[in-house]
Amino acid sequence: MSVINFDFRNEVLSHNASLSYCYQCATCSGACPVALATAGKYNPRKIIELSILGLQDKLIEGVDVSVWLCSTCQTCVELCPQKVELTEIFTLIKNRSFEEGKIPEGFQLQGQSIVDNGVAIPYSKAIESRREKLGLPKVKTASVDEIKTILKETNFEKNILKVGK
Repeated sequence: MSVINFDFRNEVLSHNASLSYCYQCATCSGACPVALATAGKYNPRKIIELSILGLQDKLIEGVDVSVWLCSTCQTCVELCPQKVELTEIFTLIKNRSFEEGKIPEGFQLQGQSIVDNGVAIPYSKAIESRREKLGLPKVKTASVDEIKTILKETNFEKNILKVGK
């Protein structure tokens, strides 16, 4: 049984007051490309409902609702008749999940790749070779050392490594 977490609810509402205007019309879910691609398994309206109710455990620890699937395309925000900033709320929930070490494995692996390589998906030798044969320029990436400094300062590396263990 889920327990209402009023502190979480108030945090979400104070982070983005537009949430209190949501009347659950489902325009967000009806237009969401991820909801359409997952046949409704991903449901922005449900995430907003759980946020309004303060059901943090279902949002952060539950597996039936995954805010991590949001592609931040902003379609829901553009079409919302109440101008609720859904993606900002989803980002808050993702950040809270991250702080609690509740990160889906695929995202954790990409995070570890960023820590190790400076990019989420490094180019393979085959791709680099093919680019060279086609006369394409070498793809420039940011300095791994600079990226690691940023990740260290934001506790990203610590949290990613904690989740991986």
